[in-house]
Amino acid sequence: MAKTLHAGDAGLDRSPSHLLHRALQLALDIYAEEIGPGSITQRQYAVLSAVTAKEGCTQSELVRATGIDRSTLAELVARLIGKGLLARERSTLDARANTVRLTPEGRAAAVEAGPRVALADDRILALMPANRRDAFIKTLRDMARAAGKPHAEPETEEAERKKGKADKKARAEKAQKADKKKKKKKAGKKVEEAIEAI
Repeated sequence: MAKTLHAGDAGLDRSPSHLLHRALQLALDIYAEEIGPGSITQRQYAVLSAVTAKEGCTQSELVRATGIDRSTLAELVARLIGKGLLARERSTLDARANTVRLTPEGRAAAVEAGPRVALADDRILALMPANRRDAFIKTLRDMARAAGKPHAEPETEEAERKKGKADKKARAEKAQKADKKKKKKKAGKKVEEAIEAI
């Protein structure tokens, strides 16, 4: 009888990169089911949402807001302009930069997609126990932030809290040493005064 091959057999059930890829595939499938055929893609929705949050933003600001690399974002923006959902114009602040804004059709597309994207997000979160959802979102946020810091260790809230405690402890120790030094100096002066008085 032939043995069935499972992810665990290949060690893939312990591979974060593989598991994240599988999770992304599932998330995009759920998004596609909820948003419907012929609608905007998840990345297009991310761009429209970012432009909604800041009308007249530059493409560099969109790269930072969405995490989409510069060349892919340029193609996405061009495609959205072609669909009549975005308009591009020269920045009034920097003649070298272009800014983008939503067209009325783009605003309508973002508003129409919003509730369906929320349903997709709800379906994705429903795949795990309710008591683990906040931690899951926090982990994804930490990973997304780390993506913006190449070759850097992700700074989690826990790491930041520990660093803050260590800094506070170091300051307290420094203040304590300075206080001891001051007391020692004061005691030395009293001894000198007592010797002079003899």
